[in-house]
Amino acid sequence: MDRLQWGVVMNQNGIILGVAAFFMGFAVYHFILSRTKRSGKGYNRALREKYNPDIFLHRDTVSFSSRQVNDLDPEERNQYEEREFARNQNITFLRLLVEDLFNDDDDPQKNEFDAAVNAQQRNDWIEHNEQPLNKHASLIQEEEIGSGMIILDKIDPKKDDLDKRIKREGGKNGEVQISLAWNDFNDLDLHLFCPSGERIYFNNKDSECGGELDVDMNVRPTSKNPVENIVWTEDAPLGKYKIGVHFYKHHKRKKSTATCKFRLRVKIHGIPRNYAGSITYGQAMQMVTSFTIIDPNE
Repeated sequence: MDRLQWGVVMNQNGIILGVAAFFMGFAVYHFILSRTKRSGKGYNRALREKYNPDIFLHRDTVSFSSRQVNDLDPEERNQYEEREFARNQNITFLRLLVEDLFNDDDDPQKNEFDAAVNAQQRNDWIEHNEQPLNKHASLIQEEEIGSGMIILDKIDPKKDDLDKRIKREGGKNGEVQISLAWNDFNDLDLHLFCPSGERIYFNNKDSECGGELDVDMNVRPTSKNPVENIVWTEDAPLGKYKIGVHFYKHHKRKKSTATCKFRLRVKIHGIPRNYAGSITYGQAMQMVTSFTIIDPNE
């Protein structure tokens, strides 16, 4: 082999080695980069968990997905109002108004004396109407639009007594907590549709998926600053939740009108989201909002 042929061979080998070195270097670079990204994510995750635990949601994240009726375009709003009209007709058709179920008496001693009797009346009514109650609730469970809630960005701490009310009634706090408060003697009811399809409310206070309605007030008109509370102390299931509010009974007391303003708080791993709204007696149960707890790894 002469010098020219030898030079050609060496040149070819050099090109091959150069190309091989390039691809090897490229592979090593991406391997190091991917490891750096993974370790960076883990490092950032550890920082959030250590220094900002109220923002870091441990095993879950949460998404508030439901729009409110005020956010709809004209065509969507007409469709919503048609559904709402049907729901309002449905609650009348199923005879779910309880206006004459209890005798509201202004004598506190008589109210206390009749409490057991009235509780039994309510239980009998619920048992008799369980099927139509579930039929009406199924209409609310299908609704994806909130009934016009105002999302409250800030609440004056001096006026925020919701936690005091819950503590007063022996309610619990937990990783998922939904609380309803209003300021008269009326009886509003909190309903929560769980990811499993189960509904937590006054006739199903302890759910199979671990949620509990631990405060249910004003079956009798006993308080003008009542509260209701649904809580998972731990291990709340992943999936979509829907929150409903129903005006169950209008107790004719001073300043207790047939339209009731309320506040709703959804608190997940210590992070609150507050809503304000109103509901009128005789109106269908309202779908307030929905949220979804998701696994960040999916």
